[in-house]
Amino acid sequence: MCLSIPSKVVKINEDKTMCTVDTMGVQRDANLMMMADDEVKVGDYVLLHIGFVMNKIDEEEALASIATYKEILELMDEEERKRAILEDDECPARGEQYAEELETDGRA
Repeated sequence: MCLSIPSKVVKINEDKTMCTVDTMGVQRDANLMMMADDEVKVGDYVLLHIGFVMNKIDEEEALASIATYKEILELMDEEERKRAILEDDECPARGEQYAEELETDGRA
């Protein structure tokens, strides 16, 4: 199962088709093509699915979700945390391009 953790938009490229998001300290690129023009701004919280921004959520809801996720992580032992991270990185919904990026970056 893939879990969507709220991510904060930290940068939007000039043509507004891609952005950089921060998910609990990890930054990654995300595609904005599923959103209306100018709907997402720097500082907004969004939910991603397979590399696409799917919707925008309000900051209060985002921060509450992040706090809950951190509580869950605190209850897990080190091995469970590692397994959860690996399962997220290997989520089949991410597709072939994501797998290739992992190999290129040396993370696979």
